[in-house]
This record gives sequence, structure tokens and C-alpha cells, in this order.
Amino acid sequence: MSGGSETLEFQAETRQLLHLVVHSLYSNKDIFLRELVSNASDALDKLRLESLKDPDLAADTGDLHIEIEADVAARTLTVRDNGIGMTRDEVVDLIGTIAKSGTASLLEKLKQAKDSAASNTLIGQFGVGFYSAFMVADKVTLVTRRAGEEHGTRWESTGESTYEIERLEDAPQGTSVTLALKPVDTEDHLYDYAAEFKIKEIVKRYSDFIRWPIRLAGQADPVNSMKALWARPRNEIAQTEYHEFYKQLAHDWADPLETIHFRAEGTFEYDALLFLPAQAPFDLYTREAKRGVQLYVNRVFIMDECDALMPQYLRFVKGVVDAHDLSLNVSRELLQHDRQIRGVRRRLVSRVLSTAKGLLEKEPEKYRGLWDAFGRALKEGLLEDADNQAALLDLLLLETTHDAAEPTTLRAYAERMKPEQTEIYYLTGANRAAVENSPHMEAFKAKGYEVLILTDPIDEVWVDQAPAYDGKTLRSVAKGQVDLDAAESDEGGDKQQAREEFAPLLEFLAEALADKVKSARLSTRLTDSPACLVGDTNDLTPALEKLYRAMGQPVPHTKRILEVNAAHPLITGLRAAQAGDAAARADGQLEQSAELLYGLALLAEGGELEDPARFSRLIADRLAPTV
Repeated sequence: MSGGSETLEFQAETRQLLHLVVHSLYSNKDIFLRELVSNASDALDKLRLESLKDPDLAADTGDLHIEIEADVAARTLTVRDNGIGMTRDEVVDLIGTIAKSGTASLLEKLKQAKDSAASNTLIGQFGVGFYSAFMVADKVTLVTRRAGEEHGTRWESTGESTYEIERLEDAPQGTSVTLALKPVDTEDHLYDYAAEFKIKEIVKRYSDFIRWPIRLAGQADPVNSMKALWARPRNEIAQTEYHEFYKQLAHDWADPLETIHFRAEGTFEYDALLFLPAQAPFDLYTREAKRGVQLYVNRVFIMDECDALMPQYLRFVKGVVDAHDLSLNVSRELLQHDRQIRGVRRRLVSRVLSTAKGLLEKEPEKYRGLWDAFGRALKEGLLEDADNQAALLDLLLLETTHDAAEPTTLRAYAERMKPEQTEIYYLTGANRAAVENSPHMEAFKAKGYEVLILTDPIDEVWVDQAPAYDGKTLRSVAKGQVDLDAAESDEGGDKQQAREEFAPLLEFLAEALADKVKSARLSTRLTDSPACLVGDTNDLTPALEKLYRAMGQPVPHTKRILEVNAAHPLITGLRAAQAGDAAARADGQLEQSAELLYGLALLAEGGELEDPARFSRLIADRLAPTV
């Protein structure tokens, strides 16, 4: 018996995604069965966990398994489990809509994909899951009943704009998904998904390590081995087994970049199998990003996203931790305060970072791939993980003036430092061109000093949190006093004389620009430009101020120092006018010149003018020919 049927519309983005899944070409459609089996396995894990937490749960846990049934004559394929099941609301929420961040980005990238392999990579990376069934089916029917509930739900759709849903008075515990398969491709019999050999092949390739038995209808023996890969000795595991397990775990088409497998013994024993992915997921930098480490206790699934085991900056790490001496009824809150779990976390982080360092030292090209995918996330660790700050600094790959094509480590920079150099120089900016052309760089270029080019927004923050490397201070070339000629004492008298000669002009500039700068001084970092703006050593940079305000954190505006180049004709002319042209002082032209000088310095570093229209008028007035 059943209740009344309703016809509902898919969410708009879901319709677009379904259209792309169904009508795009794929080099391998086998993913659909892997996804359905993985969903079934998750449902069984959740039922086992719920039954442990709630002994009164009205659920049958006597023979938890996954069954696959093919009807060759009717051309249907059914994947069923007797797991946790779903309520009607869960069916609508999980299948009728897509609530994941990054959907719009996925759709755009799918549209831009030029070949089937690229499309497959994107689909697998996003984890389309249930929707992949429509690649091989003209119609999909789902019947489900949540454990402990009296009524079931039936869902059906052809993958177009709508789906039908109705209540069932009688439905077995768990979920069954029945696919009305599309006609067999006569040119490729491997796509006959009703064939037993094809089903076994896919299960063996993708789902062999799932801990629940996967049976074909009418057969007692499971198709999969059910062996926990992480519990087996490493010397007995082939690289292909690691790769297939990772793909099943992470729903990724690509092989992992690196595998970390170890067993910790002692007072608290556990097995860990971790993977460093080769590519970043779409949601890596969103709040909804998942941390991929799963927690098991004696091979019993406990938690899918165990944030107590892996810090936020290593959220890209996928894998499994199987603890031997932890309570099955452990909660997320207890985990966060458990001393043993904190010890496991420290060990896992240490192994991940040491593995990354090993790649950097022994396989630099491989490490470059890891950095390109997850470098920004690793930089977050400099802000979050003080205990591992030194290890993370060793892993940085940063752009540099030394080589435009190859980034550098801090270790390599330090080895190239000039004998008299005691600090590691850097400059932050919007992009490489802006940094390289900044007036702040002029003296460093002239003297041949290497400068790190930091263009990632998070660079503005971590350089303050990690101010030194291996005893050498990280120094911004746009902050504080810079005098690369300090050792050349024979010029001391000339510098003192210049300061005395330019003192009246500097005093005037500081007064004329009092609402914009804190002071004015002669510059030792400029060789070509007339002026630049610098901050005191501990001041916030303008970019960091802007970043904090964008995050809703009010910060006071920090005035900077105007430095002028005593050798530049614009400055010498301005000094002469300030000293002798009473008419210019009287009609405000000198004040306007000061304002223009400040604007030029601001624009030269890529800053934004407060009043561009006024600046343009002042420039136009100065350029207009006199009659």
C-alpha cells in the first residue's frame, strides 16, 4: 500500500547538473556503481553507529550487507542495503536538491571541459554520487525506510526537470536503488551493466575493501574481499591497491600524490592510512570544506569527518585512522578533549609534514604539484599551528627575484644571502609585476639583493606571525628604515648634509600632508622614483587593513611615512620652489604639489586614490600650457 504521489521539481542547479551528467560523454561510466555501493556502505556504517548509541533502536542489524541484483531480460539493475535508510524529508533534501557549496563552479568547469577525460575528473572530484546513475539509466527508482520509522518513501525520476515521491506503508529497512538501464552499446559490450561479469569487475576494482559483504542476488558468497587495507602489512599491499582504495574513499579519479601508511604501537595503538591528493577539491577554501580523515574503532566506523584528528590547514588529507583502544560510543566533543586523540593528531600531523619535506628534498617536481594544489592551505598552518611553525616554514615555496620561473625555499634563499646580509627581504603586493616595479625595490635591485615576492593575500598575515627563519629576521622592504649603504661610512657626512639641506622641505611636506602621512624623510631605498610610502616596522600594511575590514574587523587607519628621493629632479625642484618662490607658497601650488607627490607614491605601489577626480584635475592643471 502507498500514499498519494507528489510531483516536485528539481532545484535549478540540480537540473543543470543532471543535464550535464546525462548528456556529456565519458571515457568510463563505471563510476555510477562505485558511487551507489559507497552510498550503501555509508548507510550500513551509520546504522551500526546508531545501534551502538541507541540500544532501543528498532532496527535489524543481524545481517548487514549490500546486494546487487540484475535482471537481464527487464534490463534493470538494483543496488540495495539494509542500512539506516532515509525519511521522506531526507530524500527530498539529499536527492532533490544540491546543498553543496561549489555547484556553480562545477557547472562552469564542466561546460568548459574540452574532453571526456577532463569531464570525468571534475565529476569524480566533486563527488556527484547518486546523480551518476543517470549516466547509464533512463529512469531511477529509489525505495527507502529509515530504521525505527514505520513508513517508507518511494522516489522516481527520469533525470529531467521533475521527480515523483510518495509514502509507502510497507517498505523494508534500508534503501534500494533500481536503474532502468539504457540500451546496450552494440559497439562496446563492456557497457552491459546487467552482465554479471561486468558487475563483479567493477566491484572488485572499486569496492573490494568495503567492510560490508557485497553479494549478488541469489549468491551466498560476497564479491568483495572485505579486508581492511590499513590493517594489512605494507609489504603485502600493491601500489594499485592503495590507489584504488583512495579513489573509493575520496571519490577521486586521479591517483593520490603520496601514500602514508603506518601502525603506532605502545600505550595507545592505532593504524593510519593517509593520502596526499594530487589535486585540490572545489570546496577546499570554503567554510563547508570537509576534512577527509575517517575514524574507526576496531574496524567499526565511528565518524566520517573527524576534525579532532586533523587540523584545518591539512583538511585536504584523506584517509582512515583505526584506533584499537577507544570507546565505540565516543562523541565528537569527547574526542576534542581526549589526551590520547591529541597525541594521535600530533603524530599524524608530524608524519604528513615529514612526508611533504621528504618529497621536497627527494622529488622536488612531485612536491611542486603538492604545493601548487595546497600551498595556500599549508600557509594557514603558520597562523594556526605554532608547534609546527618551523616545519611549515621549511615547506614554503615562494616567488623570488632570483629566478622568475622557479620558486624558492627559505633554506635556499638563506644559502644565497650576501655575506653582509643578515635579514631575509620580502615585499607583498597584488601580483608579481606590481611588486617587481615597486619603488621600494629600487635600492635592492641596484645592490643585487634577493627579495621574496609575496602575492597571496594570506602572505600579509603569516609574515607577522612567523617573523624569523633559522635565526634570520623576515624583513619587509616597504617597512622601517632601509640603508643598504650603512657600512659605507665615508658617505656619512654627505647624508647628514643632505638631511640638513632638505629639512625645511620635509617639514613642509609633513605639515601639508598631515592628514595622510605621519612624517616625511629622505629615502635610502629609492634610486629612480621621486617618492614612496613606507610603514613603521610594526605597522599594519594597507592590504592587511583592507583584509581585516573585509572580515568585519574594524581597525584604525595607519598613517605611513613619505620618503623622498633627494636626487630626483622633481624633489630638487620642489625644494627650490619651497625655498624661494613666495608666489607659489601664497597661491597654494606647493600644497598641490605635495598632494600630487603623495598620489604618485600611492599609485606607484598599486594603491587606490581617495579622490581620483581631484588628482586628475590637479594633473591636468599642471600639464596645461601657460599663456
